[in-house]
Amino acid sequence: MKDTKTLLKQLTDIDGIAGHEYDVKHTMKALLEPNSDEMIYDNLGGVFGKKKAQSGSKTIMIAGHLDEIGFMVTKIDENGYLKFTPVGGWWNQVMLSQKVTVITEEGRKIRGIIGSKPPHVLGAEERKKPVDIKQMFIDVGAKDKAEAEAAGIEIGNMVTPYSEFETLLNDNYMTAKAFDNRFGCALAVDVLDELKNESVNVNVVAGANVQEEVGLRGAKVAAHKIKPDLAIAVDVCIAYDSPGMEKDGDVKLGQGPAVIALDGSNIGHVGLVRHVKKVAKKHNLALQFDTMPGGGTDAGNIHTSLDGIPSICISVPLRYMHSNVSVLHQEDYQKAVRLVTEVIKDLDDETVENMIW
Repeated sequence: MKDTKTLLKQLTDIDGIAGHEYDVKHTMKALLEPNSDEMIYDNLGGVFGKKKAQSGSKTIMIAGHLDEIGFMVTKIDENGYLKFTPVGGWWNQVMLSQKVTVITEEGRKIRGIIGSKPPHVLGAEERKKPVDIKQMFIDVGAKDKAEAEAAGIEIGNMVTPYSEFETLLNDNYMTAKAFDNRFGCALAVDVLDELKNESVNVNVVAGANVQEEVGLRGAKVAAHKIKPDLAIAVDVCIAYDSPGMEKDGDVKLGQGPAVIALDGSNIGHVGLVRHVKKVAKKHNLALQFDTMPGGGTDAGNIHTSLDGIPSICISVPLRYMHSNVSVLHQEDYQKAVRLVTEVIKDLDDETVENMIW
């Protein structure tokens, strides 16, 4: 396994919202190639490495997603302020006064701030109301529209949250932007790294899709390209261990990876869930479970592709999802890599056939 913090910092530092994943794809290609027998690409930007089976013909797909949540520039006003639209799901209360990065077509990175009114000028009623996203703007420190445009800013530019990768008081607690879902990208890299000297009895195709945050779009394309017999989406899930969240669920940081039994896009394939539980028990690996009536992961579009692809999502808990900052536990990540690796090693053609039936 690669150094966890180095790998996660490398991947979370890259800017790449849905439709703008090129730089993330380029890095993933370089990370996957050394441990892959061949590389697989789809036409929207998905990137995967393949480890061929020693014996057997079945294929399992391990899929993170390259994109992070962010914004797109929709207008530059005469005073140089930028209007924008969200790309992915945002809650307006986490946005005001946050730093962002505007990336021009030439790759220039320009710091901006989502502006906010000082409390001194807010009336009593205004204080009670959250600011609508349509009223927000980004201040890049331009004196007027001409200066912003001269810097290369134009409609359609990608905007990403700005947050540095850091560890917190307990060294296992890491904070960064884009853990959703560069965690899944890192896991795909580490699983192939863990399997490099192993013989496996199924083909392993591990990597990441594009455009998950805007409707699981790339997962469908990648599934058609890869044509797997089984699939594991690797994505983050909600940690319920911060104040005010305890009543909503039981998943906690530091308690190991989680299987999503059900969400708004997929019911975890029962045969594959049972296989994961059996492997976790065999290797004494901690396992959490969650259900989310809303939301979804790439398993949602993978499982209905082709003739149907049995799919589940294996997650790690994440605090403060879909904001400029999120918190992930290093040991949860490392245990998730171990779990997915052992699940793969315990597969062969007969096991896959029995699982599907």
